[in-house]
Amino acid sequence: MSAPDFSTLGISAPVLKAVQHLGYEVPSPIQMQSIPILLAGQNLLGTAQTGTGKTAAFALPMLSQLDIKQRTPQIIVLTPTRELAIQVAEAFSSYARFISGFHVLPIYGGADIKGQLRGLQRGAQVIVGTPGRVLDHLRRRSLDLSKIRGLVLDEADEMLRMGFIDDVESILAQTPKDCLRALFSATMPAPIRRVAETYLGDAQRVSIESRTKTVERIDQKYLMLKGHQKLDALTRILEAEVFDGILVFVRTKSSTVEISEKLESRGYVSAALNGDLSQTLRERTIARLKKGQIDIVVATDVAARGLDVERISHVINYDVPYDNESYVHRIGRTGRAGRNGIAILFVTPKENRLLRSIEKSTRQTIKPLVLPSNAEVSDLRVQQFSEKLLQAIALPQLGKFKALVESMSLQHGLDVADIAAALLYEKQKERPLFPTQDTLKTQPSPKPERSDKNKREQPKSPRQARLKPQKETAKVPRDLNELRRTPADEDLRVHSRSKQDDIPMVTYRIEVGLADGITPANIVGAIANEADIESRYIGQIKLHDTFSTVALPEGMPKQLFTHLRKVRICQKPLKISPLESDNRTEKSRAESPSTKTKAALKKPERRQPKKKSPTDRDYGGNKPPRKRV
Repeated sequence: MSAPDFSTLGISAPVLKAVQHLGYEVPSPIQMQSIPILLAGQNLLGTAQTGTGKTAAFALPMLSQLDIKQRTPQIIVLTPTRELAIQVAEAFSSYARFISGFHVLPIYGGADIKGQLRGLQRGAQVIVGTPGRVLDHLRRRSLDLSKIRGLVLDEADEMLRMGFIDDVESILAQTPKDCLRALFSATMPAPIRRVAETYLGDAQRVSIESRTKTVERIDQKYLMLKGHQKLDALTRILEAEVFDGILVFVRTKSSTVEISEKLESRGYVSAALNGDLSQTLRERTIARLKKGQIDIVVATDVAARGLDVERISHVINYDVPYDNESYVHRIGRTGRAGRNGIAILFVTPKENRLLRSIEKSTRQTIKPLVLPSNAEVSDLRVQQFSEKLLQAIALPQLGKFKALVESMSLQHGLDVADIAAALLYEKQKERPLFPTQDTLKTQPSPKPERSDKNKREQPKSPRQARLKPQKETAKVPRDLNELRRTPADEDLRVHSRSKQDDIPMVTYRIEVGLADGITPANIVGAIANEADIESRYIGQIKLHDTFSTVALPEGMPKQLFTHLRKVRICQKPLKISPLESDNRTEKSRAESPSTKTKAALKKPERRQPKKKSPTDRDYGGNKPPRKRV
């Protein structure tokens, strides 16, 4: 039997013409099952992932039943994000291109509400919006849902996760009881099922493929490396891979700007996409990516939610996401519309647990990525360099330069080849044509971690042997940015601040201690790597039976500590928190009137030095503790 096409599904002639014009041939499984149900006027409850074609599954049948003479809203679609609202609105416009007099209006927060008010006054048959802004218009009475014929909840589980479920129910309560309703969600948690039972009644159920199948067409690979090697690894991948568009995912907003700027300085056309950008700039960035004006977008999870750009061939997880669902959503940005995609995951050795968790969740093995060797990179760079030179040789303006080279050759008795070689050497300094072997050394995948008991019985590695308290005077940074680690900062040591160091410090408590087999090296290594600061700015460390304390520079960002609370040492989370005692240094105490007051109010006995128990160890100062004789 021949595969069914859209003409057999019963959609209207103008909509069918638009579908054929767009080049759609065979409906996807979600479209084959959902379109007949909605055309029959039955409510629909669909379980489907992003990228399965569910937008057309509800847009085509609802457009087919549209009354073009009615100017008031007939269809309303609720989405969790502004980006998805824009995407769905664009899809409606594409499917209705042969319906004269059709208007669709996206309404969402972060955009000028006056323009949306004008659009509602002019009239639109389809409204696509986020719950908060739709509810805002309902309160203003600028939006009337009394004549709504169809309502769609798209990615309902995301609306629940983002805290919109109450707004959604308020909107649903204002729609006519007899309007057609469809709900699509990747998962069906209890609150979503309750909404479906309340507002969808005896809806027809459609379930399309599990989460693991949505990533089968994506070639997934991982690269084990150290944190400071990520940018070099990314650059090498960009040099070696043939790509169209690339999405690079990071955890923080600041990282999007930082990495994008570094890529720009290395000659790549890139842009940042994060929640701090205005909606106009975000839309402009996505439009530039679609048009091919930029090739690389560095984004956070929230900013890229709902992003649908077919030319994205690669997704690079620069930072590992903390939950497996975010990973699936990230890599779902590639491999769209039946195309193959490539997803690359950067993993540091201590994140090996997260890698295994992702593999278990997706039921797929993520293969290790072998970076191109220095010789391969060299060949690529030489080839690109040669092509540029050949293009330059054909230029007519080289006469003066050729005469200058010949003059230098005669004047200094130099061979022309030597002059050319010197020019090549100067030109390629920022991007060496022959990179050295130690430019980038990736790490092998670590084996499953041994038990704590076995860890303590193993001899120290050479790196651990170097982690001894040493007397060293740290340079005082001018600001917090100078605390950032440099790529060369490999030799982590435990020290306290010297007397000449004027950095205000704050003491924090971490919920891991001697009973867990912890060492000062563990603490320094975890904080230095995860907080990305030089180890010399990690101050006094004290180990107790069930907890430890560590001094860190004052004024570090709050979001950094939110991240550090989840970091694990010896299989336990740090749960870092300020120590309840006086955290200020003597210098900051002298400078702060409020601290002086607190110090004056303290009882004398609280200032007495506390007697240490035999199990307490103090690794602050310039000397390790003496052994008891």
